[in-house]
Amino acid sequence: MKTVETENEGLKRAYTLTIPAKDIDARVDGEIKRIAPTVRMPGFRPGKVPPNLIRKMHGEALMRDALNTAVQDSVQQLMAEKKIRPAMQPEVELDEGYETGKDAEVRVRLETLPDVPAPKIDSLKLERLTVETDEKAVDEQLKQLAASQARYEDAKKGYKAAEGDQVVIDFVGKVDGVAFDGGTGEGMAVVLGSGQLIPGFEDQMVGLKAGDEKQLNVTFPADYGAENLKGQPATFDIKVTAVKTAGETKLDDEFAKQLGLNDLEQLKGLLRDQQQQELNGLTRTHMKRRLLDQLAADHDFEVPPSMVDAEYDNIMAQLRHEASHEADPEAALKEIEGDAEEYRNIAVRRVRLGLLLSEIGAANGIDVTQQEMNRLIGQAAAQYQPKDREAFVRYVQQNPMAAAQLRAPLYEDKVVDFLFGKAEISERSVTRSELEADLESEEGHVHGPGCGHDHAEAKPAKKTAAKKPAAKKANAEPKKAEPAKAEKAPAKKAAAPKAEKTEAKKAEPKKAPAKKAK
Repeated sequence: MKTVETENEGLKRAYTLTIPAKDIDARVDGEIKRIAPTVRMPGFRPGKVPPNLIRKMHGEALMRDALNTAVQDSVQQLMAEKKIRPAMQPEVELDEGYETGKDAEVRVRLETLPDVPAPKIDSLKLERLTVETDEKAVDEQLKQLAASQARYEDAKKGYKAAEGDQVVIDFVGKVDGVAFDGGTGEGMAVVLGSGQLIPGFEDQMVGLKAGDEKQLNVTFPADYGAENLKGQPATFDIKVTAVKTAGETKLDDEFAKQLGLNDLEQLKGLLRDQQQQELNGLTRTHMKRRLLDQLAADHDFEVPPSMVDAEYDNIMAQLRHEASHEADPEAALKEIEGDAEEYRNIAVRRVRLGLLLSEIGAANGIDVTQQEMNRLIGQAAAQYQPKDREAFVRYVQQNPMAAAQLRAPLYEDKVVDFLFGKAEISERSVTRSELEADLESEEGHVHGPGCGHDHAEAKPAKKTAAKKPAAKKANAEPKKAEPAKAEKAPAKKAAAPKAEKTEAKKAEPKKAPAKKAK
């Protein structure tokens, strides 16, 4: 193979590879020998078909396969000889004028990973903000839990429904006076003030009694799930079949036993543990942000434009998707587009930090074990329909880039934990509100590749009325160049709608279109 470098600028490289015709033909001969024992042809004993006849029968397919493997092997040989670490999958193009029997000329374009400077990790200083569990918060959680477990009993005759009461209704929904598909139901139970239904629906039921009939006027939200109802004014003719009030729930050992626990103290202990886990998560998020800020401040090196473009496209695609669900999608989209340059800066920083974390991990023997990888694959496969799980597992096993994306968050966390162990950490006791305020004040900052994982938002410093959702997390390690696979990951299962529960004696409605979009 003859190799000619045609471009060497920054991280960009381009080469022209010439693969001799004799090498391609030798691959064809080798393939003929391999399949000869299995070829069947009238007039010949099995395995005795002459090579020239096999070439005549299957020559075109064999040549195509030989050329493909020759190109792939030549690109891999190029990478090995030049010691190239591609940032993304190389662009490989065969000369359009190629003819069978002639030398094959292949053009290869790619970007290399930069030489990351030795990471500065020996002088890291971090502050751990600690928060004690709050008994008042535990008591509030207990009350909320009791409310969710409330048993509703029929109210006295003539009782007018108030917020917190359960109202059971039959309903017929109409748009422009015509009942719409799925808008009719019976026996739907709604707790007033729960926000279960679209805005305005529950408010208009306050004060109704069992047996009352009323027409409600509502407007479906702009982001409602049914396309034909988005933003549409509608009426609902309802009949109240029952009004129920919540019975008193005593917070005692018996209540805890109904939840499968031994006593009330055990329930409180579980709530304290849950609260502590939340606080630990907030503390870790704060420390991780500070860590990434220090790493970003201490390291500056060129990053591959192709990786930046890919990360930028990920960020913008998610932001545009979220903008489509805003009350004013056009205004939200316009604001996002106006901040495009700042989002590109976010992409640059994420890629740089990803490469840096990858370098730190590699230099210190940090990796994701096969056992951990199997667990990650199993967890991800569980998000698919049972019939598609095996296909998803096979897809990840056969697609190195898909596997790298799956392992990246855990790899990043392991590197971050390693750096926590290297840092000098001081502690300061704060309240939960102080910790949350500190995190909130950092929303305008640009954090690293793990931001999405730790709930930090990637936003430009300036903020306007339209909400900006969190941008997608970047991989913690650089993306390797891998050949594209024909097989695609199976489609994820659709989220199942939540079924409305009712304690009314009548049948449940087939569909409650008035539910608030989640």
